[in-house]
Amino acid sequence: MKNIALITGASTGIGRELARIHAAKGGDLIIVARREDKLMELKSELEQQFAVQVKLIVKDLGHADAPQEIYKEVEEAGLSIAYLINNAGFGGLGKFHEQEAELQINMINLNILALTVLTRLFLPDFIKQNKGRILNVSSTASLMPGPLQAVYFATKAYVTSFSNALSGELHNTKVTITNLMPGATETEFGGRSGMDKTEMFKQTVSARSVAEAGYKGMLKGKLDVISGLTTSQKIMMSMLPLMPKKMILKQIRQMQEVK
Repeated sequence: MKNIALITGASTGIGRELARIHAAKGGDLIIVARREDKLMELKSELEQQFAVQVKLIVKDLGHADAPQEIYKEVEEAGLSIAYLINNAGFGGLGKFHEQEAELQINMINLNILALTVLTRLFLPDFIKQNKGRILNVSSTASLMPGPLQAVYFATKAYVTSFSNALSGELHNTKVTITNLMPGATETEFGGRSGMDKTEMFKQTVSARSVAEAGYKGMLKGKLDVISGLTTSQKIMMSMLPLMPKKMILKQIRQMQEVK
């Protein structure tokens, strides 16, 4: 296998589109997700259409041991990855004190812990080779507090801060870390989180367009890539630093209320 990209959450949405983009460029893949059937479908599609090699790793990254198991499997196969794409993540709509604690803990484990551990495991190899690119999928949610999705917004704030900080540490290497911040996107996220019934998800962009922006930004070694915002959302984002915090909280809460 050559020019390998390891992509988590590759079975659907942005992760699946990132896999298709990489395969179209002739790169081999290690695709990771919980659903083996979805991964098998994607593997068959990519190998037939692009004549690339695709390795499956069926793991639930919400489990604490999963990142280490993934790294061990890659190492034992004698593979060296060129791109680490931490895409797996999920959200959940509702008031913090009313949501199931287990859901919140799983969200933190997947959105923060798994991403951090995978980065910690593969980054030393990249540094040793003085090459490699990491793409962490965050969200525009990382730039503001999120009433009714308090934990999700907070986990994405971590991803953005963590990614940017590592970029600062790697300034004298050829290893890059790109932080992708999508807006509302046409993926399973909307249905799973309940966001598809809110004002915030009235206008969404395709997972393909977000994936293309993220992949291109990663290749260029960009620090941040914001993608998938409508004109009104771009205006709102530009005004955030000027708005009183209470006004932001009210506006975000209203946009996330189920109509």
